[in-house]
Amino acid sequence: MQETPVRLPHDHGHQEAALPHMPDADTLATVSAAMKQLGDATRLHIFWFLCHYEECVINIAAYMQMSSPAISHHLRLLKASGLITSRREGKEMYYRAAETPLVEELHHTVERVGRISCPR
Repeated sequence: MQETPVRLPHDHGHQEAALPHMPDADTLATVSAAMKQLGDATRLHIFWFLCHYEECVINIAAYMQMSSPAISHHLRLLKASGLITSRREGKEMYYRAAETPLVEELHHTVERVGRISCPR
């Protein structure tokens, strides 16, 4: 089924140029959800750290000077939004940034906006 073209009520001369490039709602929802998670300074800090290192909850908690349950809460939210992944090794759970184009772009954006350099 062919989509009906959108007709804007006022023609300002850019309809044909702009509308074909309009992102779909699902794409924008994914980006919005990820950015919402990074709107929290603690999660942003954890995300930046996991973009560079794979680490267990206990060490992340020590690095962030927070309790393990508090860190686990933030990790659950980051993981649910697709920003990080985890793997189990024995009793330890290790986390790292997901390897997706969105995560790569967000990582670089955080570093550009914050004028932060990568540790490696």
